[in-house]
Parts: sequence; C-alpha cells; structure tokens
Amino acid sequence: MKVFVPGRICLFGEHSDWAGGYRRINAKLEKGFTIITGTNQGIHAEVKPHPSKLILRSALSDGTRMGPFELPMDSEVLLAEAEKGGFFSYAAGVAYQVYTHYRVRGLEIDNYLTDLPVKKGLSSSAAICVLVARAFNRIYDLKMTIRGEMEYAYLGEITTPSRCGRMDQGCAFGNRPIMMTFDGERIDVKELNVPKDLHFVIVDLNASKDTKEILSKLNHCYPFAEDDMQRKVQEYLGPINKRIAHEAVAALQEGDAKTVGALMTEAQAKFDEHLQPACPSQLTAPVLHKVLTHEAIQPHIFGGKGVGSQGDGTAQFIVKDKEAQSRVVEIIERDLGMSCLKLVIQSGKRVRKAVVPAAGYGTRLFPASKAIKKELFPIVDRTGRAKPVIMAIAEEALSAGIEEICIIVQSGDKDLFEEFFRTPPIEVFNKLSQEDQRYCQHLEDLGARITFITQDTQEGFGHAVYCAKEWVGDEPFLLLLGDHLYASNTETSCARQLVEVYDRVGQSVVGMKITPEEDIHNFGCMGGTWDEPGSVLSLSEFAEKPDLEYAHNHLRVEGMNPGEFLTIFGQYVLTADVFDYLEDHITHNIRERGEFQLTSCLDRLRQEHGFTGYVVQGRRFDLGLPEAYRETVIDFRNA
Repeated sequence: MKVFVPGRICLFGEHSDWAGGYRRINAKLEKGFTIITGTNQGIHAEVKPHPSKLILRSALSDGTRMGPFELPMDSEVLLAEAEKGGFFSYAAGVAYQVYTHYRVRGLEIDNYLTDLPVKKGLSSSAAICVLVARAFNRIYDLKMTIRGEMEYAYLGEITTPSRCGRMDQGCAFGNRPIMMTFDGERIDVKELNVPKDLHFVIVDLNASKDTKEILSKLNHCYPFAEDDMQRKVQEYLGPINKRIAHEAVAALQEGDAKTVGALMTEAQAKFDEHLQPACPSQLTAPVLHKVLTHEAIQPHIFGGKGVGSQGDGTAQFIVKDKEAQSRVVEIIERDLGMSCLKLVIQSGKRVRKAVVPAAGYGTRLFPASKAIKKELFPIVDRTGRAKPVIMAIAEEALSAGIEEICIIVQSGDKDLFEEFFRTPPIEVFNKLSQEDQRYCQHLEDLGARITFITQDTQEGFGHAVYCAKEWVGDEPFLLLLGDHLYASNTETSCARQLVEVYDRVGQSVVGMKITPEEDIHNFGCMGGTWDEPGSVLSLSEFAEKPDLEYAHNHLRVEGMNPGEFLTIFGQYVLTADVFDYLEDHITHNIRERGEFQLTSCLDRLRQEHGFTGYVVQGRRFDLGLPEAYRETVIDFRNA
C-alpha cells in the first residue's frame, strides 16, 4: 500500500495553538486559532505488515538514504527508542502509542521519496508521525478517522523529546485548508472550502533561527502576564489573532485572495510590534523582512508573512495568479538566490460524510425480517467477530476516512438502532470478557459518529437518499447500500478506492463491477469510454435494469469481453447536486415502477456535471435474498 502525507504550512495563527492550551490554567485567555493547509510536497512511502518488527527505511529530501532502522514490537523497547530523540524516534513514538492501544503486529515502511524541506516550518517531523499512524490504521483497519490519525501522531511525537505544537499534525487533513481552535486540552477542526484555486509561494530563507529560544521566551509570557511586554504577547496571540483568523476564514471561503494577502501583511506587522520585543535576537528577522519587501515581486503579490515559529526560517506569499506564482519564484531565485516551493490551495470539498439507507421492509427475507431488521442480521467478519450488517457497513465508511454517517431508518426502528451503539446494561457488561468490554468503547465511538434520520414513508431508493438532504448540506458524500457488504481485494477498502478516485477527478464517482450479460437485468448498468482502460470510465449513460437487446445496442464498452457489461457495485460518491434532481422528481411525482428511483437522477447528474465510473477491486455481498444471505455468511469471513 502506498501512503502520502504532505507537510503543512501555517497561513495564520502561529504560536496560538500552545497559547490557547494555557486556558486550562487561565480561563481569561483567548482561545487559539490557526489556519493551516497541506503543501504539495511531503513524504511518500510504501507500507506493509510485518509479523513482529517496526522497520523504517527513509529517503531524506537531499536524496540521502537512511536505515533500515529495526525494532521489535515491544512497548518498552519502542518507548526507550522514542525517548532517545532523533529521526527514528518519531516512528517509534507513534508505534508505541498505537501498540499500547490496539492489537497490532509490526509494520515495514519504505519512505522512498521525501520532497519536503526539513526544518523550514513545514512540519516534516509531524508528517512522519502522521505517516506511521496512517500506515497502522490502514494496514490493520483500525477504523481511525483522519482526526484519530492526527491525535495518535501527536501523542507519538510528544513521546519523543520534541515539544511540537498541537497544530503540526493537522497535515493529516491533506491539502485542504483547515481552521483549528485550541481551548485548553480541547481541539476543534473545521475544514474550509475555497471556490477557486489560490496560489502561494513558499521561500526558504537560507538562514537560521533558534525555535527553542523563541518558544522559551514566548512561553514566559504565560499563563499570567506580569508586565506590558507580556500583555502585548497575550494580546496578539489572543484577540488580535482571533480577529485576523476569522476574517481570513471568510476571505478564503470567498476565494478573496486580495483580502487574504492584506491580512497576511497585517498579521506580520502586528507580530513584529507585539512579539518581537519578547525575543529580539530571533524575531527581528532581517532576512525575512528583506524578502517580504523585495521591490521586484510587489506587482505580483497580494501580501506575505513569515511561517512557523517565525524568524529567519521561511516566508510565504499569496500571489495574484498562476503566472504571477511562476514570476515570483523566478525573481526570488534570480535576485536573492533562495529556493522556492509552489503551493496551490485547490477548490473542492473532501468527502467526510456517508449516507446509508436502511429503511426497507426486507420483504424478500420474510419472515426472518419480521423478527429482526435485515440490517441487523448477524455476519462474521475477517477477525472472527460476530456483528450486525449495519456495523460492518459503518466500519466500511470509516475505512474511507468518513467522519460522520447518516443512517436512514423507519421511525419505529430508530430506538432499536440507537440502542445497539450504546454500552449494554451493567449486569450484561460485567459478564463480557475484558476484550469485549474494551470493544464496547469502539461501539460507543462508532455510535457517536452516526445520525439516524427517519423515512416516514418508503417510496423508493431515491426517496430514501433524499431524506438526508438537509443533513448532507452542500458537501459530497459517500453512499452505501444498507443490505450490501464489501470486501476489498487489496489493502485499500472498496469505499476508500472510490473516495481516492473522487479526489483525483473532482466529480461524482460510481463503483462498477463486471457482470455477465445474463445477470444485467437485475442491476443498474452503464456505458462509456475508458480514461484508464479496465479501471476508470467516463460515463455516457446510466440504464436501470436494461434488457439484453438494449444493453448490446447502447451499453457495450470497448475492450471488454463479449457477454460482459459494467453494472453498479453498490457504492457511490455523489455531489450534493443530486438532491436537486431528486427533489424535482418528488415535487412533480415522477416515479419509476411506482417509486422514486436514483438511477435516472444519476444520469441527469452525469449530463450536467459529468460522472466517472471506477471498477472496484473487491467483492460485493448481497443480503437481500435468502440464498444470497446464506452465501454471505459463509464467504464474507474469508473474503
């Protein structure tokens, strides 16, 4: 499995992460607010399980190869290595934290490429920590969200001598900008969406700064200010930073690069005024200010400021457009002899929500479905644990990085579903093994991510999806069927495969499977042309359960074997535009076979916004019929 983790750059709010942490001692302090985004550069690795060791090979940004470093997966050994400090300590620290909280074996990591400059305020150490947390999560299917990976990366890094701020591991969120709020021990993360691409230039100042001295001097101003200088530090990292950060959020979400630039310039001026006196030896930063005021770049930029702990480490500029970005890089490299990185915050939204319709009657499984909802039928997963179908589906969603799940249920069944995700009564809990008692926490954590919405009348699949309209909002979402299970043929789950394709193509994606012609009358079918032969398809048509003649005339895909067609796998990533088409059908009572269907709305989504198909590397298990359920119970465990 290949994993990539970018570096991160702090656009606004340097130092306010640890400053906001002092609110646990002094509640009169303002919360910390930072805005960060991932860089285009980062750490690339190939990871695989190892039966008993943590093994790391690494390529530094200058091409130097390091390792292999090897340690047994033993908590005492991992902790001792983490506390030594040094490059390998970061991986050991995260491995220690994961190993003490989860049942995992070893991990082999080949960091074959690092194109992220180190010690330049881009959090290369945090990227390593997130890489290790993400590798454990994906290899051992630990069901961590991105937030969970971030937390374990932080725990791992502070196990080492490093005393990083809480914002560094925000690189776990990738290249999307986020606003992080720090209130004592609590952190809130809000993802930001920009309507158009924003272009930045990051400059390595070829100078040096003493981050430890900066942090030491600034920390002396907390938790209680003792003089005017310390009060000014708290004022900047508190109310001034809050105002600038919130104005910057609004500007970013409007795509207003000019205002972002003006706020950067203001933030640097206020920083100099309020913080420079606290540590003048490091924060006077003559090299930084020489670059920020370089006359030749001014026509091409909207503004700029320092990065990270500030000082003479790195500078950042927001520029007017792509052409200006190239021009600024050219000027700085020519006039000042400094290397630059290009950074683009791209428009678009990450998939973080999933919808699972589960309000059907299960009539084809009668009378078993009269006793228990089909979504609660038991299955046994790969680990040998018995669980209801709906739990396995929710875990499939989490494996794709989903953070919130909406399950559509009948109103009379809501309490039944909610009860499952609660801790059992104490007399039952006490009878469970210690392992199962710990597993109850996983159930509660999973339940905390689930919202149940009722479908009062069952009027078709499209109607069920439409019930989630208000909950989804204007975000893209993962759609999974409530009576299907999925098993990947690779280390990447089926749902994550689809999400990764969506991140690449930026439009709705439907999972596809290759189906013999005698079966296509049971499924939605599609046609199109290959963008990547045998894998990614540009769709030209959706057809709901077509007959064979129609399929041969309209749905043949070049390069496929005779008698084979592409049908819906049962997983989708859809943009919120689909709700407009569903609403139109419901408002005008446009039904198919007596119900509101999804497929025709998907075809309209294709026509107006484009649609991509992806041949999922995995198997789908249908639970809708007795024989299919029997086969699932037998085969899913070993899939």
